[in-house]
Amino acid sequence: MALPVEEWRLHAARGWAALEPAERERLAAAPLQDAVRLGCGLLRPEAERAALWRLSQRETAGKDPRVARGCREEGNRLFGRRRYRAAATLYSQAASHELPGTPEISICFANRSAALFHLGYFEVCLEDIARAESHGYPDRLLPKVLLRKAECLLCLGRLRDAADILGVLEKKIAMDGTMASPTEQALLKKSSQLKIKIRERETCPEPPREACGGIQRQSEIWEENDSISGASSSLSLRFNIERGRHLVASQDILPGQSLVKEEAFVSVLCAGESLLLPGSGETALDTRVTNADLYCHRCLRQLLASVPCRGCSYAKYCSQDCADVAWEQYHRTECSLGALLLTLGVFCHVALRTVLLAGFAEVSRLVEWSHSGDENLRSPEVRCKHLGESPDMRAGSRGIPGCNDSGQYQNSYQAVFNLLPHAEKHSPEHKFLCMLSVVAICKQLQEAGLEAAVLNRESSEKQSKQKTREKTSDELSPELMIMAEAMLRHVLQLQCNAQAITVMQELESGDGAVVNKKPVRLATAFFPVLSLLNHSCCPNISVSFNGTAATVRASQPIPSGQEIFHCYGPHQHRMKVAERQQCLSQYFFECRCQACLDELESDVKSVVSRRNSFCCPSCRASLQGEDVLCCSNEACAVSVSRESLLHRLQDLQQQIKKALELLRDRKADQAVKMLLKCQRNAGNFLSPEHLLMGEIEDHLAQVYATLGSWQEAARHLERSIEIVELHHGPSSVEIGHELFKLAQILFNGFAVSEALSTIRRAEEILSVHCGPQSTQIQELREMKACLLELPRSVLQRT
Repeated sequence: MALPVEEWRLHAARGWAALEPAERERLAAAPLQDAVRLGCGLLRPEAERAALWRLSQRETAGKDPRVARGCREEGNRLFGRRRYRAAATLYSQAASHELPGTPEISICFANRSAALFHLGYFEVCLEDIARAESHGYPDRLLPKVLLRKAECLLCLGRLRDAADILGVLEKKIAMDGTMASPTEQALLKKSSQLKIKIRERETCPEPPREACGGIQRQSEIWEENDSISGASSSLSLRFNIERGRHLVASQDILPGQSLVKEEAFVSVLCAGESLLLPGSGETALDTRVTNADLYCHRCLRQLLASVPCRGCSYAKYCSQDCADVAWEQYHRTECSLGALLLTLGVFCHVALRTVLLAGFAEVSRLVEWSHSGDENLRSPEVRCKHLGESPDMRAGSRGIPGCNDSGQYQNSYQAVFNLLPHAEKHSPEHKFLCMLSVVAICKQLQEAGLEAAVLNRESSEKQSKQKTREKTSDELSPELMIMAEAMLRHVLQLQCNAQAITVMQELESGDGAVVNKKPVRLATAFFPVLSLLNHSCCPNISVSFNGTAATVRASQPIPSGQEIFHCYGPHQHRMKVAERQQCLSQYFFECRCQACLDELESDVKSVVSRRNSFCCPSCRASLQGEDVLCCSNEACAVSVSRESLLHRLQDLQQQIKKALELLRDRKADQAVKMLLKCQRNAGNFLSPEHLLMGEIEDHLAQVYATLGSWQEAARHLERSIEIVELHHGPSSVEIGHELFKLAQILFNGFAVSEALSTIRRAEEILSVHCGPQSTQIQELREMKACLLELPRSVLQRT
């Protein structure tokens, strides 16, 4: 959720409407500095702040032992049903709600270690056992954990360490004097069995395992630009009044060539949609998880055994190192504000984290710089125009907004600060909402005694002891006024400059033989260099992400002198031109890319309109028209209202959704019957090239793969690929993902020659868009290596 919750937006809208016309006019025309000052008086304790406090109470960000207990019990139930991954996630949720240093949190870590052991993650299991011990795991339960530790060490080949732990275990049982109990007898029996295994392994050690196929990660050739940090030397920074700052190819560029490798200046994880854990649907407890439970809140790595924040239940990390760095850089300030930040949305959170990472000294310097000099040059838009008129701009990048005194454009706060906020183009109501939200955060910081932490004037140890200050005035301190102004600037910037960090997230797919993934928004970030790229509905690059790092690659040949174009979302293959123009209006420009010009200046329908069309239910010819569609076949007099067709399309989509729910519930036989019925229904009123026809084929392939009918699954997926190719093109990333799925199906179905051919094509396409080191490329190479190791007679026969 980028913006605040709907109730707060409505409250702000009512507040704006209640203002006197003169006051609304003054606020609408006020520069950011004055808007913050006026906002301090408009955020009344008895109205706006009270409403915001009530809304914040709905968000769960603090520790709650009752939630922890419920999650742990549900985790135990799933563990008993051998749903180990889901159980591990619930134990992580339980740990995030327990207080550190308590027996309860140690039990959460110990239980999670058991789930991790069954999943085969032995190193991580050992880490969780160490966490359980460090938090005071109950002494009476320790023998069971020690046995698990010895089993992990044995599986990892650390035989001596395993033997030592077994010695500690037997000594402890003997000292406790409980050797006669059934539990201790069982542990001792298991210990004896492990000792035998250790002796056998010592006598006949296993040969070292060789890497499958000798797969090596390819390194990409890279020469960094002297003037633009994180950019290739094949790019140059240009500026003019019409295009603003933009990047141009300074030499011919080949498809797949890396153009930008940039780490986010700041990123904030988006919780996103909640997901129901497999096998947890029968409980009254809400066991839904979000990306906030599945990814590290600092580096965005996927979580296996999260390390919870010591102060809140929301922030979770992949390691203690990540937790410590996040705490020192920003989380010691954000921790107690969790519920408020969740209420006010990701944009406000990104704005706060941006100024915390930059530090008060740098924020103050640039805010004061923005106030100084020529009155007309305070606005970045006006300053850009002024610079564009300067003859010395032809000499290089010196003077371009965001560049330093040496003419270098770096991934720095200065570059972020100089991104255009378009303050005069936002609606007054939106600016009012943003201003109230930013002021609310800064007042909360002041009242919570966190001002010194924000200003980097106290150590974290001193901050924890600092008492809350009582303010005699409702005004913010001068320092927090500066921070609030910068935050307001960043919130406004984000509408046009926010970059979504996406990840290919695995979907639940039956038995897991075929991994089905979809792109999911994981975080919102500032990438100063990536923000230099202008939009086109027919871009010439692809962007991929690895954690908080973005990589831009050429998706087609780019000749020297051509501009590098990014797609902000509306793509010619996904939307009609009218829809694209409407969507792009949020960025305050009218797209004049070649795809838009071609569609606007001709009577020819867009590819999207032609292929996602309806057909006559009587003769299957195409239907034409607006509100009432008539059959294009002159011999057929059928006419249908668009409204009725759209209702029919919605009903079909609901039936497909129900079929997929049946598949998730492991009722594949029922799912395939419902999908085949949907396919027949769709064929009666949708064109054969309609994208939904391809989606149905894709779902059928998924169900047949679950049933082990590999040949049937491949047939449906090949039909899906034909439709996807018609919509997105033969070298699109969408085709790459579909071919990846087909390769898995052919691999599992032992269709060797077809699998090898599909793997080669998928590898060629995905290498261009995602790079040779992407996860999917590595998996394709592992499949290929496995197939090539088969006996020659098998390869020839297939």
